[in-house]
Amino acid sequence: MRPDTRLRHYRSLYGNSGAMDLLYTQIRQVARTEATVLLEGESGTGKELIAMAIHQDSPRCDANFVAVNCGAIPAALIESVLFGHEKGSFTGAGSQHTGYFEHASGGTLFLDEITEMPANMQVKLLRILECGRFHRVGGSQEIAVDVRLIAATNRSLQEAVNEGFLRQDLMYRLAVFPITVPPLRERGNDAELLAQHFLDDLNNRAGTRKQFSRRSLERIRSYHWPGNVRELKNLVHRAYILSAGAVTLHEPTDASRRPTALINGVLNFMVGTRLVDAQREIILATLKHFQGNKRKAAEILGISLKTLYNRLREY
Repeated sequence: MRPDTRLRHYRSLYGNSGAMDLLYTQIRQVARTEATVLLEGESGTGKELIAMAIHQDSPRCDANFVAVNCGAIPAALIESVLFGHEKGSFTGAGSQHTGYFEHASGGTLFLDEITEMPANMQVKLLRILECGRFHRVGGSQEIAVDVRLIAATNRSLQEAVNEGFLRQDLMYRLAVFPITVPPLRERGNDAELLAQHFLDDLNNRAGTRKQFSRRSLERIRSYHWPGNVRELKNLVHRAYILSAGAVTLHEPTDASRRPTALINGVLNFMVGTRLVDAQREIILATLKHFQGNKRKAAEILGISLKTLYNRLREY
């Protein structure tokens, strides 16, 4: 019997693997409830799409779905952005501002990169989850909201708690229904099916009939996809633009990094290696040497733990 090459999907999520079937089942199970959901998974795995699918299948589907990236908001502004502020509450507050919690009332609020939220804000978030009420910055009136909260992180939950990025009581409150999002490398032949799906979409939009070269298909099967579905989609798009006929997909490491050797704990770089590439190899080799202990690696490298996490997220 030939394997099924038709790409199954659930809302905006695509994949045929058993890991994705389990994910689809979990979405269906939790969507019709009011449970708070915590998504744990690597960058590029589609956590916002999962949150949106939960919202679309919930009784709140006709209300707002509001997505917020906590890591993209300066710490000094996050309280105002989430809860709003009153006119004159601080310099530059020329009018009243409604925050994301009020915008999402009756619907769903998705807080991505929840571990980037400052500790004092995590305390306030915990209170809202418990009583559904808050004050705008500079305001005295208590405001009630009805929000279904979905949070996400690309860190290990227990590591985030142990290293002080997430309050333990908040983790328990958020993880009423935790979902672990599978990385692309653990999804069987989904990478090949997804790549073809992205190429078909580009062909349909441009009226072309480009196909992958055999070499590209081999690379899709063998590459470990650290950037997951986002990386795959971007590489397919780039290869499509550059190709005149057969679409040849190149691993990002082919052109961006020079050979590096690790011998007896010593890294050897070729003359001309870019500083950013050398820094990447040093950080990853140090982390591997200390068996993934990020706190120890950061200490030896002379950087903060947060800086190390930021570098790893970039890589």
